[in-house]
Amino acid sequence: MLKIRFADEADAGLILHFIEELARYERMESEVVASEALLREWIFEKGKAEVLIGEWAGEPVGFALFFHNFSTFLGRAGIYLEDLFVEPAMRGRGFGKALLKRLAEIAIERGCGRLEWACLDWNAPSIAFYRSLGARPMEEWTTYRLTGETLEKLAHE
Repeated sequence: MLKIRFADEADAGLILHFIEELARYERMESEVVASEALLREWIFEKGKAEVLIGEWAGEPVGFALFFHNFSTFLGRAGIYLEDLFVEPAMRGRGFGKALLKRLAEIAIERGCGRLEWACLDWNAPSIAFYRSLGARPMEEWTTYRLTGETLEKLAHE
């Protein structure tokens, strides 16, 4: 039976493992600079994100890392799913859906107006999965990002 629980500080290494595995799947391993110490600080000490851990027969099989955002149009918070990952050998058994279902429950419990996330354009299996749940892409929106030197440059202009 699948058990979904909130992660605690002792799970920092496990969370990092899932992040690294997701990065490998997304062909972005070189972009991971997170460490257990950073995850402990930002998730557990500063409370900037939350993590659900999915376990099957007592073994971790996946995770969902999320945080609150805010919709000015709705006038209330939403949940942004930053990462969802299920171990490849455990896919197709409903674990990803169970993690998303739990996130939807949390969103409803907390009075949130929406649950949203991004998906790489080439990730056809995930896109098909999300569409099967009723999720729809935001076709008219493009995500923009500042990081590293460009973030520093703007901050110090």
